Amino acid sequence: MLTTETIKTRSRNEWVDITALVEAAVVKSGIKDGIVVVFCPHTTAGISINENADPTVPRDLTRKMSELIPQHDDYDHSEGNSDSHLKSSLVGAQETVIISNGKLLLGTWQSIYFCEFDGPRSRKIHIKVV
Repeated sequence: MLTTETIKTRSRNEWVDITALVEAAVVKSGIKDGIVVVFCPHTTAGISINENADPTVPRDLTRKMSELIPQHDDYDHSEGNSDSHLKSSLVGAQETVIISNGKLLLGTWQSIYFCEFDGPRSRKIHIKVV
């Protein structure tokens, strides 16, 4: 089963918890044991799994990535979002999670995040349950 969802981001760099969207797709699929792939079809965004208990973690990730990869640097790409492409490449475009007994097999403190690096925008994610 394939589901496409829209994510609306509010800032240039933002981590959006999409775990509930992925869980809903798994429930809708009826699949009890398998995998789910969450894919981002954008070159300036990504998908990551990280801590959900402390909201400072995504802020720390955003801050440190912006320090390591500044928005304005000696880039050749002329659109002004080279940093976004670099961040997307580092984070990656997808995550795969095991489904067991109809539930995502995530760690206690883990969530799935859509990572925006060139917002605010309206984005798509694809969720494939197998």
